[in-house]
Amino acid sequence: MTRRRAIADLEATARGCTACRLRATCTQVVVADGNPDAPLLILGEGPGGDEDRLGRPFVGRAGQLLDKILGAVGLTRDDAYISNIVKCRPPANRTPEPDEIEVCTRLWLSGQLALLRPRVIVTLGNVPTQYMLGTRTGITRTRGQWYTYAQAERLWTAPLLPMFHPAYLLRNDTRAPGGPKSLTWRDIQAVKAALDGAPTPDANERPPDAAQTRLL
Repeated sequence: MTRRRAIADLEATARGCTACRLRATCTQVVVADGNPDAPLLILGEGPGGDEDRLGRPFVGRAGQLLDKILGAVGLTRDDAYISNIVKCRPPANRTPEPDEIEVCTRLWLSGQLALLRPRVIVTLGNVPTQYMLGTRTGITRTRGQWYTYAQAERLWTAPLLPMFHPAYLLRNDTRAPGGPKSLTWRDIQAVKAALDGAPTPDANERPPDAAQTRLL
């Protein structure tokens, strides 16, 4: 079985999942979008209302901003595989509970990671960053710094960069130097450089570019 077929089978099985309470209150299971052969994995927290309705992650306003962020460095969704920590929308978009995260990641994300083995991982916001790094440190302290994600038994590793969630950028819509969008521009530049084979230094070392920040 090819890797692409194995990922498609996992996604199809996940769409029938009823393993936690979230399935009882959502419209459908939202597994992933993008290209399973891409070198970049983007992980969010969970589906929102638009995603629950349409069955694809990051299709609402936050998703549209994510597309702009990728486009600012010449990337599209076809250059990434996009998924979430939990695959079902939590009621009223609340933060997923620890037991919901445990079930969903054990059943589905662990399999996605094992099959995908991305070269670069981006986590958007607190929930995916804290899960992937095994930390309770908030995103304002972790973003812009490269970490090494190692799957169980260190069968493979990948550089991981936490970034602000696009929804946070929508709530903090300032392009001032040092603001969230300026920092996000630094981060996505660092991601593109890593995909192009450059070393992975702290993204905060990159100077902001006001003209490019306006693209976000």
